[in-house]
Amino acid sequence: MTEARTTPLRLFYFRHGETLWSLSHRHTGRTDIALTAQGEEQARMLRSWVADASFSRVLTSSRLRARTTCELSGASSKPDVEPDLAEWDYGDYEGLCSADICRDRPGWNLFRDGCPNGESPAQVCRRADRLIAYVRTMEGDVALFSHGQFGAVLAARWIGLEVVEGQHFSIGPASLSLLSYDNDHATVPVIGLWNAAPGYSALGK
Repeated sequence: MTEARTTPLRLFYFRHGETLWSLSHRHTGRTDIALTAQGEEQARMLRSWVADASFSRVLTSSRLRARTTCELSGASSKPDVEPDLAEWDYGDYEGLCSADICRDRPGWNLFRDGCPNGESPAQVCRRADRLIAYVRTMEGDVALFSHGQFGAVLAARWIGLEVVEGQHFSIGPASLSLLSYDNDHATVPVIGLWNAAPGYSALGK
């Protein structure tokens, strides 16, 4: 009897395209803001990456900016909405820039301090860990359309780091990052690609 073969899991993490608030560096969590015209064009530029993959699943945040990026990229017009892919809930800091927050709260760091009336680092950690446990039940290439600072936490947790280390994983609009496993050590999670701009082609399988 032939043993069934499994396809190693690879997570293609797409951040949504540009919005007016991402352009002005305002924290955008629950606010359901649309892509700019430039953001829509950025999303379309993801099509070359999407065309090179054969996704077993496509998951997206419920926010319009992520869902639109997913559709314009060609990944899926009917993706599965996954609540755990939502951006960090910034609470009282929604719509503010980090520089403005730090004027009133010197030394504030999202990944260490969280947000009043929003999510704490521990809460976002639990959400990222829950998502990781869920996607690890899947096989093959899985597309995730989501946000910048949640993606930074997801990357840190994928390789076993604390949430505060997410501050080192910057993600630009309409970028691709790849979370996978080491080719020679199948149980060792790695970051295979990070924050690649559209047009980057080093996605070797």
